[in-house]
Amino acid sequence: MKSLGTITTVEAADKIQRDSILINGTVPTTSEEARARIVIDKLRELAGKKTRLRVESRNANVKGKGLGFSASGFAALGLATSKALGLGLEPRELSEVVRLGAGSAARSLVGGFSIWYANRKGRSYAEQLASPSSIGLRSLIVPIPSKIKTDRAHADVVTSPFFRARLAYLRGVLQRMRNAIAKRDLSEICRLAEVDTLNLHAVTMTGKMETILVNPLSIKIIEEVRRLREEELIPVWYSLDTGPSVFINTTPKAASKVERRIRALTNSVISSDPGGPAEIVSHHLF
Repeated sequence: MKSLGTITTVEAADKIQRDSILINGTVPTTSEEARARIVIDKLRELAGKKTRLRVESRNANVKGKGLGFSASGFAALGLATSKALGLGLEPRELSEVVRLGAGSAARSLVGGFSIWYANRKGRSYAEQLASPSSIGLRSLIVPIPSKIKTDRAHADVVTSPFFRARLAYLRGVLQRMRNAIAKRDLSEICRLAEVDTLNLHAVTMTGKMETILVNPLSIKIIEEVRRLREEELIPVWYSLDTGPSVFINTTPKAASKVERRIRALTNSVISSDPGGPAEIVSHHLF
């Protein structure tokens, strides 16, 4: 999402004695640093350099779980690091590297309406299927905090009795989504995303740890979206990632009315267009 971006600055210089990493102004946890180093070390290997790096990264000032900051963060880290090391990787090559930090970062790197291939002739990368401006989508985002660790949910889904059924379902629905994107069919794109949300959360809730990611506010928003669509015939749908935060997907024309209704439930609403690919910008963090 365009309104939920990450800015990352990377410096590579002989004067730097040791790697340093700051995320949102603080030193990352051991596990967070380890994930970042996987991407950094792979890019150093490709560059044939052992240069130490100074890294600072800052997400949009929004608190919530399931907003995609791992995706945007690793996409930004990969692009900034490759630039600092003098690498000229094509987006496909770079997306193969950033996915080592977070799989969804591969899609964030290429931006727009994109697909991530888990295994395509032995390679795993993302490609853009449609530009962000080619489909009239406006999303209203309700960020909702949660203490549940996303990694925990990812690890637990494989224990669900419905996990294999989800994999089989995805093989069919991915082609339907590709067709909808090719036709610029917004209602079908959003409908498929909504159905997939229910499918995904059914799997997280039925793993061994019974991880329930939604909370009462998530449910209230879902109910209001359904009411708007079914009773007032407004083109609006919902989707959630692995967290309670809700993405309310609609058209630019209907967005203001939908936002007014959602603000009756919560004042925390962010309007956003789809995000584009990661890019080099003039604003630096140091």
